[in-house]
Amino acid sequence: MADKAFKRILVSSALPYANGPIHIGHLAGAYIPADLYVRYQRLKGRDIVYICGSDEFGVAIVMRAIGEGVTPRDIVDRYHPLIKSSFAEIGMSFDHYGRTSNPMHEETSQDFFRRLSERGHFVLKTDEQLFDPEAGVFLADRFVQGICPICNAEGAYGDQCESCGSSLSPAEILNPRSTLTDAAPILRETTHWYLPLGRWQPRLEEYIASHPEWKTNVRGQIGAWFTDGLRDRAITRDVPWGVPVPTEIAEAAGVDAEGKVIYVWFDAPIGYISATREWARKIGDPDRWERYWKDPETMLLHFIGKDNIVFHTLMFPAMLMGYGDYVVPENVPANEFLTIEGKKLSTSRGWAVWLHEYLEVFPPDLLRYALAATLPETKDADFSWKEFQLRVNSELADILGNFIHRAITFATREFDGRVPPLVEPDARDLETLEYLRKFPARIGRSYERFRLREAVAETINLARLGNKYFNDAEPWKTLKTDRRACGNTVHVSLQICAALRVLVEPVLPFTSAKLQAMLHVEGVRSSAPGGESDRPVGWDEAGGSLLAAGHFVDPPEILFRKLDDDVIEAQINKLAGEPAMPYEDPKDTATFDDFVKLDLRTGTVVTVERVKKSKKLLRLDVDLGYERRQILAGVAEHFGPADLIGRRVVAVANLKPRKMMGLESQGMLLMAEDRSGKLTLVTADGENGAVVR
Repeated sequence: MADKAFKRILVSSALPYANGPIHIGHLAGAYIPADLYVRYQRLKGRDIVYICGSDEFGVAIVMRAIGEGVTPRDIVDRYHPLIKSSFAEIGMSFDHYGRTSNPMHEETSQDFFRRLSERGHFVLKTDEQLFDPEAGVFLADRFVQGICPICNAEGAYGDQCESCGSSLSPAEILNPRSTLTDAAPILRETTHWYLPLGRWQPRLEEYIASHPEWKTNVRGQIGAWFTDGLRDRAITRDVPWGVPVPTEIAEAAGVDAEGKVIYVWFDAPIGYISATREWARKIGDPDRWERYWKDPETMLLHFIGKDNIVFHTLMFPAMLMGYGDYVVPENVPANEFLTIEGKKLSTSRGWAVWLHEYLEVFPPDLLRYALAATLPETKDADFSWKEFQLRVNSELADILGNFIHRAITFATREFDGRVPPLVEPDARDLETLEYLRKFPARIGRSYERFRLREAVAETINLARLGNKYFNDAEPWKTLKTDRRACGNTVHVSLQICAALRVLVEPVLPFTSAKLQAMLHVEGVRSSAPGGESDRPVGWDEAGGSLLAAGHFVDPPEILFRKLDDDVIEAQINKLAGEPAMPYEDPKDTATFDDFVKLDLRTGTVVTVERVKKSKKLLRLDVDLGYERRQILAGVAEHFGPADLIGRRVVAVANLKPRKMMGLESQGMLLMAEDRSGKLTLVTADGENGAVVR
């Protein structure tokens, strides 16, 4: 399927949740990668539409509204404009940015619900679910909190335990409490619609098998779900905020539709469709959206983070197949997560770099480049302010900015701002021009394969080529000894500058605009939405000679100013200087008898492996001297298997065994958790099996 030619491309980025601002982890996952790709394709002259919007439904928004004493509408109306403006300022080139609280989205989502219901793709199930007797409402997963049945941790939510990473249901939570009123919930019957994904598994397996070119991290996660077997997935909820279940469908099924909404995982991807419909209406061609969603010659691409892989590769395709007439995703180039200064990004602990705050201090292109150069394409990547400074100073300023400034300065100072003619070029001149001709295709291959970091590296390599050529040709010497050779050097260097004006645009659109103002390259397409795609100069032409002899260029401006240490230190201090997390409250006083009940033993970790379908669990074999124990530890986000093998540990050896993810845990490792959530092994010397007293 990868070599199929398509007439048009439809690109979406995951809809950001409108319950908070955008941070750089969001950008690196789903937005900068998509924007690079889309801008490249526009410069290629392709028919491409880029769609996104705010995801404005879901339990998290309701919970925030309750916590602040406002309505869910107040929350989304606060954050949608902030998100939209932040995206615009960083240069995201959406053709349309919508919101799922718009009437068009409700209409589109309900149409999907009706169509799938009419075609028999839903099943109704009545069961007992938790109900808050004080609030008088059923409790969706995030409204339930209590003790995890897997690891015994307190504070587990009804959909997931954040200590061990296990997926849960509200009914499994021990000692459940309502997050609305702190009341003990009761069981009450309710009826919901489910999408039986198991019926779709053979067709979905065939669909995935037809795309061997997809990223290994994407196919790996899908494979784990297939192995486990796809199950029925609820698509409605009893919550007060969302797209209402169509009344006539509920009445026909004998179900009271009051308070029943379409679950956010079902309606959110439909937001791509409703936003495309809004775009078509905005441009005055209301039916045009169908070309991008229903014509088999459209390539549909979803740029997402790894936490959305299953929704976009299994659930949404099943919905599209069930509806009929729609194309399904041709690729889902999902990225992994971005850490900051070596730590997991945490908005609750203030360990994040917020986009709107970044834009108050730095130009947008600096962050676009730094993130694009370190995208977490197949594994997690780290953002550090020192690395950010290094990339700006040594790559943008010293390589790209320096070359452009030298070349244009020489032209304006020594050749009256005119491009010198190329007269009897020598071997170095011709070889460099030949290299230049190959760069658009060379960089383009990386974009086409979604190797975006590689594309960025190849782009900066063109500036490296320019610097090397300029240094080797030494025009400051030939200016005095051979003006023809000097003119040739300036001519070739300016052609490289003109090529860079086009080729850097996907990564550095604001810098490209500044370069255009200096070089006045004529007839260039725009990578912005709605730009003139029929102009003669685009991506493929960038390697040719874009500037004729005698063409006038303006004096250069400094494109990138180096970042001083104190500016970067201020950002590091700001990140680390968020209000300190309080120490955890001391627990109730324990007696000596309570303590001696614990059998603490030293041991050595012999083997470690990750537990399938769990983000946090590792399975360890621990040698306690007198026997080996299998222990499950919720530390996979802090340690890799290689970090633990051979380590001396302290284990609780007389803890009652518990089943976790189908495996029995026969003890517990002792860990120290600091206020930032970082875990450190508690260790002790002594032979394996030694008692810790």
